[in-house]
Amino acid sequence: MDPRRMKGKLCLPDHGPPKSVRYSHKSNIKFTQPEVKLAVVKEMEEFKKLGGGTIVENSTCGLNRNVSFMHELSLQHGINIIAGTGYYVMASQKKETLAMSVENMVNAMTMELTFGCGDTPNIKCGIIGEIGCSWPLHDFERRAVQASGETQEFAGCPVMFHPGRYHGAPEEIFHIYTEAGGDPKKMVMGHLDRTFHTLDGLVEYASLGTYCEYDLFGIETSHYQLNTSVDMPSDAQRIERIKHLVDNGFEDKILIAHDIHTLHRLKAYGGHGFSHILTNVVPKMLDRGLSQETINKILISNPSTWLTFSK
Repeated sequence: MDPRRMKGKLCLPDHGPPKSVRYSHKSNIKFTQPEVKLAVVKEMEEFKKLGGGTIVENSTCGLNRNVSFMHELSLQHGINIIAGTGYYVMASQKKETLAMSVENMVNAMTMELTFGCGDTPNIKCGIIGEIGCSWPLHDFERRAVQASGETQEFAGCPVMFHPGRYHGAPEEIFHIYTEAGGDPKKMVMGHLDRTFHTLDGLVEYASLGTYCEYDLFGIETSHYQLNTSVDMPSDAQRIERIKHLVDNGFEDKILIAHDIHTLHRLKAYGGHGFSHILTNVVPKMLDRGLSQETINKILISNPSTWLTFSK
């Protein structure tokens, strides 16, 4: 069956397909329903009790960003929720957005970083990203990467990238961004889980000096719907690759996350939830030989350093 035709409401009996084929139900990628918002509110209560303090919510133009809801959650639970500005992949954009020049993108991102978001003018964005890139890069995406570099140079802000599904994509993005003026020390390359599949390739990229992010923790199925030639790693394999980065001297450049963007990963829909890293991944890291000091860098020091504006 064509997954695009499955429009029914996602219920627990339907949970098998989304676990292995995340986009089998359209409702699985919608977070706007009142009951879903309530589920997220409950998760924030637990996240806070377990010591969670900050969430980077990197929805951008093309990803239905809801800054007002983020603000409500932040006030209600005392959690820092950092909104992103910028542009997701070409395929998610409206026609008028696709026509934007680099200059127009720079102006729009600078406005949201320094004055406030268009729909909530009193709330500023705290990062650029995630900037969505395909493989090969579309012209619109190349302009978005260039605009991110120019804006970062001006604002001194952190930046996050969603690379195309090819091992050469992160380095291409790196060069476009830095040639436009972007600081590699403020750059995060996300989704390394599904992008680098050899340890040598991972270390070679890490040597460029950006932050390296494993951000799909909690996805424990090897089937990767968006690129079936790739096997998605398990959490244990993610930890193994992170340990390899640590052993090669990159512990100051590692970030981790869940990238929760489908309902079936929320606890109310049978998933692991926003506290999975704190409750399940950290103990496994300790079991696999990572020290508490290193884990504190990954969870506290590294994100704090990356998120601090610097000029």
